[in-house]
Amino acid sequence: MKLHHRIDGPSDAPLLVLGPSLGTTMEVWEPQLPALTDSWRVLRYDLPGHGGSPAVAAGFTIDDLARAVLDLVEPERFAVGGISVGGAIATTIATRARHRVRKLVLCCTSARFGEPGPWLGRAALVRGKGVAALVPTLKARWFTPDFEGQWVFDQLVGVDAKSYAACCEAIAAFDLTRRLGEITAHTLVIAGAQDPATPLDQALTLANSIPGASLTVVPRASHLANVERPKAVTAAIVGHLSGDQPPPAEDGLAAGMRTRREVLGDAHVDRAVAATTDFTQDFQELITRYAWNEIWNRPGLDRRTRSCVTLTALVARGHLDELAMHVRAALRNGLTRDEIKEVLLQTAVYCGVPAANAAFAVARRTLAEIDAEGR
Repeated sequence: MKLHHRIDGPSDAPLLVLGPSLGTTMEVWEPQLPALTDSWRVLRYDLPGHGGSPAVAAGFTIDDLARAVLDLVEPERFAVGGISVGGAIATTIATRARHRVRKLVLCCTSARFGEPGPWLGRAALVRGKGVAALVPTLKARWFTPDFEGQWVFDQLVGVDAKSYAACCEAIAAFDLTRRLGEITAHTLVIAGAQDPATPLDQALTLANSIPGASLTVVPRASHLANVERPKAVTAAIVGHLSGDQPPPAEDGLAAGMRTRREVLGDAHVDRAVAATTDFTQDFQELITRYAWNEIWNRPGLDRRTRSCVTLTALVARGHLDELAMHVRAALRNGLTRDEIKEVLLQTAVYCGVPAANAAFAVARRTLAEIDAEGR
């Protein structure tokens, strides 16, 4: 398999390889190129049937694409990165050529892009109706509603439908989750805070599973965060590539989101993230960073104790909707139903009987819902 590629930057500079997302060409990296070519020799490539690469109608995997990219690289140490499927290719390269990859940049990507069915369905749709049939869907996934980005959509025009479908089939079969721990390259994971294609939890999986990886969450950005918020993404990449030391530990927002999911559960957090708007985005980030990281991750109290404190405070203030959520959280944090009952009995003395009465009603209803759910 031959991939069209181009190299920019000083001939004596270290090599950086960058891959595009599905449906785009190497041009998707144009916003970052001036800054990167100051210090790096940047090799960008096109996917099969995209840009200048010849069409390949079927029969290849992400591993095949990784090998094709490695064929473009001289026997030297290099950095590699990519957006979406380009990130999947970069991750695969980092597991195949661990001794050669010095830095890894994973932008809006995943170790596994969900269940195969939707990808196989997209492949069938494109084979039947062409890539143009995806434009309405991609407009909702690539950018937030107020961002146009027409120059990126223009790249779809020349994409070969059968090659696009074959890429979808390769993505459907891709799952590198169990191999992330093998990666030795210093890794930066970048996530768009409003990305529906590779949501934040998928970025957290990468950041938590790759040894020493760091995570940057870009506010008000969707799937093509490097296009929508170029300054923030460029700064993160340049900072990562220019550092000689391993990347810093998990940042506060990422740590808070991880804890929030562990305590409240993915279903609740996914609903909250999906309901986030431009108006509430900063508030969501504030509670994630400060409540769920700065408080819930402090070492002074374990999570069982923090759940007891939280239940009591919610009863005292009459926050019954929040109380239902934290009854569930208390169970996840290891409290038994009898222990939850003891906490509520204590509130009858210190918060008042009417408050405790209302709290018992909420807890009873919540526990009944959990029983009905089969938990």
